Amino acid sequence: MCEENIIICRCEDITLKEIRELINKGYTTVEEIKRITRAGMGPCQGKTCGLLIAKEISKMTNKPMEEIDLQNIRPPYGGVKFEEILTDRL
Repeated sequence: MCEENIIICRCEDITLKEIRELINKGYTTVEEIKRITRAGMGPCQGKTCGLLIAKEISKMTNKPMEEIDLQNIRPPYGGVKFEEILTDRL
């Protein structure tokens, strides 16, 4: 198996080759790669691929992992009960 065919993001079916091509084009943050490929936007929310992408950026740019910004994570939100809204207005 060719190393570049390795799937980095299983949710969005993104390969190592695609990640490397983007890094070579100058996209060197996880957030940029996420926005272009949707890596990390699937059901797992980047729990696995986020770190793999960061590791590849670190490797290809010769930056330590500590200097690589990880993707932004939005916490899940829940609904607001009408009772809570009405209580605040009174």
